[in-house]
Amino acid sequence: MPSDRKTELRVGRLTKAHGLKGALKLELFTDTPEQRFVPGAVFRLQVPAESAWHEKTLTLTELRWYNSHPVGFFEGVDDRTAAESLVKAILWVDQDIDELPHEDDAWYDHQLVGLRVERDGVVVGTVARVDHLPAQDLLAVDTASGEVLVPFVSALVPKVDVEAGVVVVTPPQGLFEELADDSDDEDETAVVDPAVSGDDESAADAVPASDDER
Repeated sequence: MPSDRKTELRVGRLTKAHGLKGALKLELFTDTPEQRFVPGAVFRLQVPAESAWHEKTLTLTELRWYNSHPVGFFEGVDDRTAAESLVKAILWVDQDIDELPHEDDAWYDHQLVGLRVERDGVVVGTVARVDHLPAQDLLAVDTASGEVLVPFVSALVPKVDVEAGVVVVTPPQGLFEELADDSDDEDETAVVDPAVSGDDESAADAVPASDDER
């Protein structure tokens, strides 16, 4: 895990095997691939626990562009079979907190964790962590009755004020109350379905705690 002076940044995802020599297409979560994806760059992998790549790292040997799409070549990934075993893996790097750029409407995990969460002016919990999933990012809200996972999209998280220490959420009415009603169940977790709100924004539109620079 990063030290107190570092944070983790999600910089990319491996989406598809490319060709027969171990190359992988990339979805980039950074506006500076020329800095992040250089030969010798080491990435920590987020993969399922049962994956052969669990708790391993990848070292980039080359980044190429095919039809304006980034394709990565990595040490130890020498054929299509090996590449296919890495599909959907998320790539992470460590970053010194002091070197992070300041941007409006962009936050990193360490800035969000611990903020109080308010709905309709009432504190309902605190941000416990940010879950980065392939489909979307989720805010894990720790409440007195259990955990609520809120998709990090602007329709459901319209305001983040780090200086004031608050995140404002507008989930479907009844979500937190339903969790409280079921509080006798152990390890209770509620998840907001973004479809309920009628919002179809991607997690990227909500400014996830990744290396996107907007």
